Amino acid sequence: MKAQSETLSSSALDVFLVAVEASGDALGAALMRGLADQHDGNVSFRGLGGAGMVAAGLATTGDVADMAMVGIGTVVMKLPTVLRRLRETVDAIVAAPPDVLMLIDAPDFTHRVAARVRKRLPSLPIVKYVSPTVWYWRPGRARAMRPFIDLILGVLPFEPEVHRELGGPLCVYVGHPLLEQLDMLRPSAIEAKERVTDPPLILALPGSRRHELRRLGPVFGSALGLVAQRHGALNIVLPTLPHLVPELEAQVANWPSRPRIVTNEEDKYAAFRRARAAIAASGTVTLELALAGIPVVAAYRIPAIEGFVLRRIKKIHPAVWVDSVILANLVLRERAIPEFLQDECTADNIACGLEGILGDTPNRRSQIESFKRLEAILGVHQRSPAQRAAKAVLEFLENRRDRP
Repeated sequence: MKAQSETLSSSALDVFLVAVEASGDALGAALMRGLADQHDGNVSFRGLGGAGMVAAGLATTGDVADMAMVGIGTVVMKLPTVLRRLRETVDAIVAAPPDVLMLIDAPDFTHRVAARVRKRLPSLPIVKYVSPTVWYWRPGRARAMRPFIDLILGVLPFEPEVHRELGGPLCVYVGHPLLEQLDMLRPSAIEAKERVTDPPLILALPGSRRHELRRLGPVFGSALGLVAQRHGALNIVLPTLPHLVPELEAQVANWPSRPRIVTNEEDKYAAFRRARAAIAASGTVTLELALAGIPVVAAYRIPAIEGFVLRRIKKIHPAVWVDSVILANLVLRERAIPEFLQDECTADNIACGLEGILGDTPNRRSQIESFKRLEAILGVHQRSPAQRAAKAVLEFLENRRDRP
């Protein structure tokens, strides 16, 4: 680590960061620690972030608590706040230009910051941490980002190739944030034995948004009821967020097999380390399960009209290879995890899929073998994603300084 930092400039570095979501705050805090470590601590941080970034040393220019938005109605109500925060953030950057502007996720907000700053400070280096899903949704965003983003820190291994082919900004793969959590996800020897004891622990993961719970919760409950009816008792654990507990408790009261609802990370990861299998909504959680070595059946359902529109405007880029919406499948470039979408998202299909991975079956063994390949694909044994991201930023800035 220190040997690498010696090759980089040791002059004071002023970094302005913008993160307005909880996930972005976690990424930002880890990145800040990586930058401080690799720049011999001679770095200052200011900008917009949450409690994690403040604890890591951010001098905040505003409170992001009022930026949390769920649903179109909330977006409309909070639009004046968002626009005010946008102006304040841009003005703060322009008033005291930093050495680099780091924008973390939240493209609807951060891209507007980047575009406005670029007009007023054309030479300021701007780096984006986490690419929008141009490989699946609105690929034209890749080329549209190029005038105001100089470097993208990608968290999926195929993203540099996708941006190159779509004419997007320079993109460097730095590793997925989930790689920071492997010790919490993977079982000890004792916990691994618990994965094969009865009753089997099954993870139910119907999503983290209310509309997902309403569409997927009942079908997940029915599917688990069918499996319990045919195979005996199940130990079901449903990790969720605290604010969703009242709605979930009312919903699972009607499930044939009642789950145990957990809301803190300690209980969630304890369940991951002991789980035999899972049923999950499409999303990042499928990659989390794959890294934990837990066979899974994935499902998702959206309103029919949205599905009709999506089928006509989505674009799976050829660099991604597989026509799947499951993140783990996209990274693996194979349909390792079965997926039941829209009309196929039924209790019978999900139950049959789950039954196919409960025992020592070919389906179960095939998933586990595929999941082992993730280590090489994602670079599990390299330095942490945050450290790789910090290294990429410092090398990018060093290369800009060396330009004539």
